[in-house]
Amino acid sequence: MVEAESDDGARAQEGEREPDPSDSLRTFGAVVQALREHAGLSRVDFGARVGFSRHTVESVELGRRMPDEAFVESAEEALGNTGALRKAARYLTRGEPGLAAWFRRWARLEKVAVSLCTYECRLVPGLLQSPAYARAVFEGTIPLLTDQQLEAQLAARLERQRMMRERPTVPFSFIVEEHVLRRRFGDAEQMREMLDRVLELSAPRNVTLQVVPLEAGLHACLDGPVRLLETPEGKRLGYSEGQQNGRLITDPKEASLLCQRYETLRSQALNPMESRGLLERLRGEL
Repeated sequence: MVEAESDDGARAQEGEREPDPSDSLRTFGAVVQALREHAGLSRVDFGARVGFSRHTVESVELGRRMPDEAFVESAEEALGNTGALRKAARYLTRGEPGLAAWFRRWARLEKVAVSLCTYECRLVPGLLQSPAYARAVFEGTIPLLTDQQLEAQLAARLERQRMMRERPTVPFSFIVEEHVLRRRFGDAEQMREMLDRVLELSAPRNVTLQVVPLEAGLHACLDGPVRLLETPEGKRLGYSEGQQNGRLITDPKEASLLCQRYETLRSQALNPMESRGLLERLRGEL
């Protein structure tokens, strides 16, 4: 008889755990668990067959542990030798500390995209944030982050910014609402630092920054922030984000609609030179 499965069962030792389990680890673990249950094996019985403890089996099934080659081979033989686990194991990746689970896939797509577009109406886009601004954003997160989590998120954000410097031929386009750049945080020096960072990162020829002025009125992107990219294969993808969730948009019609909205807003925003002038004026007012 198969034993009841529960996250409240015996815990794996801390040394076995991934600090931030990835989606691929959780999916692989779920497949192992499904095959084991289909075979009518408990974790104890399965562990005995593959030569690993019940705790290790549980850790793998719950995505807490990266299975080594010995585990994959033994599990494959014990569960029918179909080749499914061997093939799936090739695509296992560790978690990416500092990135929300729902954002990780988009972050990977960003690294290989041939163009990226971002519209923001809530906060300065992550790719343009100063370290102090990013820290203030994370410090305001609820529930509160531990110091370790905060530093991991800050490091991940600054790491994402590297691709703007390392990919000088990839077009980056940003459209940001003026009120976002006026929103105060910290002291005047930190505000100046934030505006300097935006000016610095948007200065290269492959980066375009446009500001939607306060007097622009209502426009086509009022449904919320928009991220768009083009893959090396020429496919357009979108990403939308809300409270505690994010959604990758792969449907061609929906992605096309978002592109149309973005292009319409681009025509309504200040041009890059006017936008840069506005940023410099805002800095001078501090």
